[in-house]
Amino acid sequence: MSAPLIPAPLRERLIANYRSNRDGEADHPPVVKLFTPDAQATWLLSELDPEDGLLFGLCDLGIGCAELGYVALAELETVRGPLGLPVERDQWFGADRPLSAYAREASAAGRIMV
Repeated sequence: MSAPLIPAPLRERLIANYRSNRDGEADHPPVVKLFTPDAQATWLLSELDPEDGLLFGLCDLGIGCAELGYVALAELETVRGPLGLPVERDQWFGADRPLSAYAREASAAGRIMV
């Protein structure tokens, strides 16, 4: 069996961010960066709702318009790029600012710049 896309310690941080953001006003730094190695999609994710498996973050499908939104973890685990490669986690990613800063930068550049 393969390793989970998001390991347990990172899932716990994502869930903690979700639980601390009941009013929707928090601006957490991204906890995890996911990407397609054979396409242009990138996700910077800061929260995970443990009830429905929805992740919140900055989503960039490689079409020139990154946006804040939700994506299902179960869906990300099934995505394959044009060469059949699955979504991967950037093991060396470390956020240095809140999610909103990445969103502003991506809006100006037309893509996530990490």
